[in-house]
Amino acid sequence: MLLLRWLGSALALIIVDHVVPGFHVQNFWYALIAALVLGLLNLTVRPLLTLLTLPVTLVTLGFFTLIINAVVILLMASVVKGVSVDGFAPAFWGGVVLWLIGWATNSLGTALQNA
Repeated sequence: MLLLRWLGSALALIIVDHVVPGFHVQNFWYALIAALVLGLLNLTVRPLLTLLTLPVTLVTLGFFTLIINAVVILLMASVVKGVSVDGFAPAFWGGVVLWLIGWATNSLGTALQNA
C-alpha cells in the first residue's frame, strides 16, 4: 500500500508538471525522489509550521494551510535537483493541484472499498 501511495504521489507530481506553468519535473525518476522528499517534509516540517502558524490558520479558517503547502513544496524543490519551481505562485497552484488529485484518489479509493 505504501509503495502504491509513493508511485501515486510521483504520478501526481508529473501531472502538476504538465498542468502548472513554472513547476518542472525532469522525469519520473526525479518525481519518485521528489515524492519521497515531499512525504518526509510533510511528516516532519509541515506539522511544525502548522503549529507555529496556528493563530493565523484559525483566523483564515484554514486557508493559510495552502501557504504552508507552498512553502513545503518550495523546500522540496530546493532539495531535489531534478525539480524546479519558478516562484511562490507555481508552488501555491502546484499544492492546490496536488490536493485536488489526492482528494480525488482518496474519494475513488473509498468508493471502491465500499462497493
